[in-house]
Amino acid sequence: MVRVDKLNGLTIHDILTGIMLKKKQIAVIGAGNMAEAIVSGLLKKGIVNASQICATDVDAQRLTYFRKTFKVRVSHNNQETAMSSDIIMLSIKPQVMDNVLGGLKLSGGSGQLIITVAAGVSIATIISGLHPRARVVRAMPNTPAVVLEGATALAGGPGVTTDQMKVARAVFEAMGQVVVVDEPLLDAVTGLSGGGPAYVYLFIEALADGGVKMGLSRAHAQLLAAQTVLGAAKMVVETRAHPGVLKDQVASPGGTTIAGLHRLEKGRLRGTVIGAVEAATLRCRELGQEAMVSRESSAISRTVKRTVA
Repeated sequence: MVRVDKLNGLTIHDILTGIMLKKKQIAVIGAGNMAEAIVSGLLKKGIVNASQICATDVDAQRLTYFRKTFKVRVSHNNQETAMSSDIIMLSIKPQVMDNVLGGLKLSGGSGQLIITVAAGVSIATIISGLHPRARVVRAMPNTPAVVLEGATALAGGPGVTTDQMKVARAVFEAMGQVVVVDEPLLDAVTGLSGGGPAYVYLFIEALADGGVKMGLSRAHAQLLAAQTVLGAAKMVVETRAHPGVLKDQVASPGGTTIAGLHRLEKGRLRGTVIGAVEAATLRCRELGQEAMVSRESSAISRTVKRTVA
C-alpha cells in the first residue's frame, strides 16, 4: 500500500485544518505587521480563502494594501466586521486596546472565538472589556509566520472549549509550530520567540560581516550565513538533540570551530542573549502594567465626568 502524505502540495494535517476552518469567517482587527504575517501565512498555506477574511484598521493605506495584496475584504467598522465573524483576531497595540474593546460590544453568548496577539494584555483585560462570558485565547506568534515558519504560544481563557482551542491551534499551525502554555509564561514567550527573530537577524548580519571581513562578497556571505542558521535550526527541530550535543559534533579538538567558540564565549554571547530575553520579558510586563494604569485612569475619568454631569 502506498502511503499518501500530501495531496496537491497539502499535507494531511493541512487538509484536516482546512476542514476545521471551512466556512469560518475571520475578522482581523488591526492591519499591522503581525496581522500581515498571519493573513499571509493562512493564505499561502491554502487552508482558508481570501473571502473568509475581513481586515479592519484606522489607516486607509494599510487597508488598501491588504485588499490589493491579499484580496481580502476590508472595513473601517470594527463592530460590524466582528459581529459577522466566527473568529475575531485582535492584532492591535496594547495602548489602544481599551478603545477598540469598548467599540466592539460583543454578546457573550454568541460562541465567537476571540484571539488576541497584543503583547502584555491579559485575558482578564480582554474579557472585562468585552463580556464576562467572552471566550478568549491569547496568542504570541512571531513574524516568520509569513514564510510558514512561525513559532506561536497559546493560552486559553475561562470557558474556552476543547474545540475552540483546536481552532486556535489550527490557525497558527497553518504557519509553523505551536505550543500551549499557562498565561503567565506568555511574557517570557514574547521575550524569547516574539523578539527572537530580531536577535537572529542581528546574528546573521554579524556572521555575514565576519565573512566580508575575511574576503567574501556580501552576497555570498549573507547567503552562507542565513543558510547556516536555517540548517542549524532545522537540525535542532528535526533531531530533537540538545544544541550543546550538536555543537560538540561540529567542534573537533584543536580545530577552527572551537577557536571561534572560544572567542564567542570571551565576548559573553551566551550571557548577552539570555539578558536580551530577560530584558524583553520585563519590558512586556511593563507594557501590561502601563496598559492597566491607563485603563484605571480612563475609568476614573469617566466616573468623574458622569458625576459632574
